[in-house]
Amino acid sequence: MSLFFIVASIVLWLMQVTVGAWLFFAYPQIGWKIPVAVLPLMMTGLFRFFMEYTRSHWGTWESWAYYLAYTWAGLVFLAFCICAVCALVQWVLFFFHLNAKNWLGPVSLVLIGVTAVLAVYGGVSTPRIKKISVQIPGAPTMKLALLSDMHLGIGVSRARLDKALARLEAEKPDALLVLGDIFEYGPGRDEYARRLAQIQTPLGAYGVFGNHEYYVGYGASKDFFEKAGIRLLQNELTQMPNGVQVAGVKDVRTARVSRQEVEQLLAGAQEGKPLLYLSHTPLYAEEAARAGADLMFSGHTHNGQIFPFNFLVRLQFPRVYGLFDVEGMKFYITSGMFYWGIPLRFLAPAEIPIIEVNA
Repeated sequence: MSLFFIVASIVLWLMQVTVGAWLFFAYPQIGWKIPVAVLPLMMTGLFRFFMEYTRSHWGTWESWAYYLAYTWAGLVFLAFCICAVCALVQWVLFFFHLNAKNWLGPVSLVLIGVTAVLAVYGGVSTPRIKKISVQIPGAPTMKLALLSDMHLGIGVSRARLDKALARLEAEKPDALLVLGDIFEYGPGRDEYARRLAQIQTPLGAYGVFGNHEYYVGYGASKDFFEKAGIRLLQNELTQMPNGVQVAGVKDVRTARVSRQEVEQLLAGAQEGKPLLYLSHTPLYAEEAARAGADLMFSGHTHNGQIFPFNFLVRLQFPRVYGLFDVEGMKFYITSGMFYWGIPLRFLAPAEIPIIEVNA
């Protein structure tokens, strides 16, 4: 993770320099030293310190430091995208001997301000309930609630979790399906687990690990799932009280699960009974469909979390967000319940999906 922090700090510095250079071009009266040299270096140093410090020190001050550092990083990314586009427009106009900085400068500032407000609002908003109806022949009528990519801990307070879960509980789901990346690090770990355990679902709670469960520690993550009352499925198959089968796989990338292992797991299901398949990372959908899965659920992508980052996510996965039909199998990828790291959401709202089967 230290290497990740180093790379992230370098990228953040380069983005700030780009923003500063554009502002100096558009408003040369501000000079170049502060926006291009001093501010990027100072803010990158603070970001680097806060990232490391808040991973091992938890408290009120540390929480504020976390939010400020990561919010700054997210806003810099948005400002970089806007300034880069404005610079590209100006570069193209130079070929026509046109200088548009007199209006591109103000436009860039307005866009930065508007996107910043929307991104912060998207980050602090309570996740919406999103209802998805699917028809599965032979399956009983049921309501499934999905929880994915919560990243609880220092970045998400208990109060925020309570407010979101109140919305979920009001839907009275029959079963809870947990798709991984649930707890990161921070204080009150057992309190978060106990709150999740309070969710009452007559058909039970079932879940799989995401990549972050392995990053924060396998043993600690397994203990968290147990205390939260979630039946952990690690390349395992189980059955709900209503006869619906649920298969869950380890994170296919972090645990290096092969296509053959997925096919072998699903091949053990009973024919004629509905089969749900849980996989944190949205891969091997075709294999799951051919192996007989009726419904597949994944998370991991966050739908990019901050537009236009979703375009980069699409380079890694053929499907990023939404409901898909894969060779007759219904496949839903959720954008996640909160966020990872950067506490912002822009054009990729957080959600709690409620899957209504044969309703």
